[in-house]
Amino acid sequence: GSGDGQGQILQRFPEKDWEDNPFPQGIELFCQPSGWQLFTERNPPTFFVAVLTDINSERHYCACFTFWEAVESAQPQSHPRNGEEEEEEPSSLVQPAQLFAPKSLVLVSRLDHAEVFRNSLGLIYTIYVDGLSVSLENVIGNLLTCTIPITGGAQ
Repeated sequence: GSGDGQGQILQRFPEKDWEDNPFPQGIELFCQPSGWQLFTERNPPTFFVAVLTDINSERHYCACFTFWEAVESAQPQSHPRNGEEEEEEPSSLVQPAQLFAPKSLVLVSRLDHAEVFRNSLGLIYTIYVDGLSVSLENVIGNLLTCTIPITGGAQ
């Protein structure tokens, strides 16, 4: 109707809140500041970082990588009736416009490392889009547990 939709969380890691770091409620509102809308063209991926402040005045950096996916058509397909063959008349069929919906990958951290967030979300996006046979759970687990050397110092 109005063109605006509502975001929903499809998957999250960890699946349950950590005691010292609860999952930010309403995070889907920050992923699409202009609203969840369908587009007739696939937009290029975007990346931004929002800073959320909790009730204890602690900052949470919310990195958001958004890309657009084709929406499945809910239009019923025409089928031949009573064994009749369906005639091909492409000019008489009206094809619905292809629509694209935003999908966001979000990383929430207490650390301010936008470039690391961009690279990590870009890696997850690439694995997802290329359909690689790698479990996203394993990729995210490896990202969370890898040691990053400090420039000019020890690990």
